[in-house]
Amino acid sequence: MLNPQTEAMEIARKIISDAALSAMSSGKLPRADLPEFNIEVPADPSHGDLASNFAMASARAFRMSPRAIAEAVAEAAVLDGSPFSVIEIAGPGFINLFYGPHYYEDVIRSAVDAGADYGRTDYGKGGKVQVEFVSANPTGPMHLGNARGGAIGDVLASVLDRAGYEVEREFYINDTGNQIKKFGDSLAARYRQITDPEYPFPEDGYKGEDIAEHARAFAELNGADLYPGDDEKLKEVLVDYALPRNIRGLKETMERYGVTYDVWFHESSLYEDGTVDKVMSILEKNGALYEKDGAVWLRTSEYLRDLYRAQGKTDEEIDKLELKDDVLRRSNGFYTYFASDIAYHYNKFFMRGFDRVINVWGADHHGHVNRLKASLDAVGLDGSKLDIVLMQLVELVRNGEAVRMSKRTGKAITLTDLLEEVPIDAVRFFFNLREPSSHFEFDLDLAVKQEKDNPVYYVQYAHARMCSVLRALVSDGYPAEGKEGLDASLLTTEEEKALIRKIGAFPAEIIAAAREYDPSRITRFATDTATLFHRFYTVCRVKDSGDRALTLSRTALCVAAKQVIANCLSILGVSVPEVM
Repeated sequence: MLNPQTEAMEIARKIISDAALSAMSSGKLPRADLPEFNIEVPADPSHGDLASNFAMASARAFRMSPRAIAEAVAEAAVLDGSPFSVIEIAGPGFINLFYGPHYYEDVIRSAVDAGADYGRTDYGKGGKVQVEFVSANPTGPMHLGNARGGAIGDVLASVLDRAGYEVEREFYINDTGNQIKKFGDSLAARYRQITDPEYPFPEDGYKGEDIAEHARAFAELNGADLYPGDDEKLKEVLVDYALPRNIRGLKETMERYGVTYDVWFHESSLYEDGTVDKVMSILEKNGALYEKDGAVWLRTSEYLRDLYRAQGKTDEEIDKLELKDDVLRRSNGFYTYFASDIAYHYNKFFMRGFDRVINVWGADHHGHVNRLKASLDAVGLDGSKLDIVLMQLVELVRNGEAVRMSKRTGKAITLTDLLEEVPIDAVRFFFNLREPSSHFEFDLDLAVKQEKDNPVYYVQYAHARMCSVLRALVSDGYPAEGKEGLDASLLTTEEEKALIRKIGAFPAEIIAAAREYDPSRITRFATDTATLFHRFYTVCRVKDSGDRALTLSRTALCVAAKQVIANCLSILGVSVPEVM
């Protein structure tokens, strides 16, 4: 079974539909069109492994009480050869289905047979998706917002890959524009100050120690008195020297963080290959531009109005938003960042052919989301194919108090500082503990603890414990593969069934995480699976069950559970220890 829970839900839908048609044929139900109805997983397992509202949804069509409809359907239902062994009626007419040994055995065999590929599905149908994340300013080190974005974006890409999409990870390097000018101004000032301590530093310059370090290193290589009287030339050579080193540092930091990008895309390339000019021509041809005060403006407000109308807003509601247009080319002839952004997304969709683009942004960019979508509509693309994951900031906490400064440097904490204090496994796991839109407190004390209240340790320990159990079984002559002698009819305790149901839900959970752009679902799933395993192991003897057939079946369950935990940790980019 590629996706046990989802396949069982589809079978349940067919069983109920076929039963209703059979009941109509026998006269137990009147003739009527079958309604839309739900199949869901109840929160309480005593209400069934799967439940349906068919009877309530069809009461009007059949002109009967839901309870009577449910009874007719249950009586006509054929469960032979299905994953289910029992069908029951509850309350006003809920139809509840309970799994049988056939389902439990299929789940265990599916997880063991598929191994590292268990959880993969064809849900995405090979759609070409790009995930762009971090895209830090290359003029300085990565901050904590970049750290959380790196973990979220990388795991989201892994989830999408497992869900059947063709995924590409991308880092966008902002190597043009005002920040690069400011970078050059700051470097030149620090360089001049080596020989002239009174040389003025720009008010809005970058004051980090990294700027001074670049200036000193450049001076050691080239001397401290280059280009006297020609600051513009000095800025150019300093940027050419320092920027590649910063970009190399970004790559090294991300690789250390366990993130490997498929593409590092330079903003400057959009100007070099003429993409920005081409997009401006398209916008002009589409009547989306106008000139005012020597600048070229995009009629953003018009396209936003159309977008908001499509989203269901009234004109009165839209008027209250006080929509404004955007400058794309300033009166001095320079393009704005927004112009680059439109060209960049034109490159993604039109030139590289992505079916969907996902950007992971900080929540402070929320006002730019619809403006960018509207601009893509203006250029003739479909802005609805652009999705933005807005990510809230994280707060570091130690001893219950907020921490903003590095112990080592006494300055704002960077990703590098964090990785020196906290294991990478904990950083990646913790940053995905909550959905991206949630504020998050990162407990530095908890992240380094080797105890079960540390969630990443708790999950890793569950995997190591399973490995220990299996090693002991193998030493006693039991098979290592985990399928030989499997008889799921022997796995009758609620602890065994709950663990198997969880294993069967893994592929569906990956699909849900991909659909909702929420990789935190995987951390929660891993934690829940670990909890269910610990409960199972506490209640159910494996090695010393007293019955070889039962031990073989429980061994198979341990192998399947171990595989799911390993696959969860692999998706999260966290190590999978066999010994702890």
